Amino acid sequence: MPRSRNKVASRRRRRKILKQAKGYWGKRKNVYKFAKNTVEKGMLYQYRDRKVRKREFRKLWITRINAAARQNGTTYSRLMGALGQKDIQINRKVLADLAVNDPETFTAIVEEAQS
Repeated sequence: MPRSRNKVASRRRRRKILKQAKGYWGKRKNVYKFAKNTVEKGMLYQYRDRKVRKREFRKLWITRINAAARQNGTTYSRLMGALGQKDIQINRKVLADLAVNDPETFTAIVEEAQS
């Protein structure tokens, strides 16, 4: 009995990989063997960098809060400690946004935390 192969499924699998490799340079976009490796590596980077993005944004928010806090005569560390003691529940993302877009409100929050 001859060996049966599922040509439809294997072609579809290869086409899916080559479609994901669209935009790559040279053999990476049109030779399955190279495209497969490149796409797999790209997916690993994608998975890793979804977590890295969260870290980078948190760093950015902390930097912005610290800069605004220093303009108000305190530091990031002291401000966050004071907010915790006063039980003011406001996250870093919102604080950073206030620091950039609404400095008056940020100043009011700093004063409330320090009072």
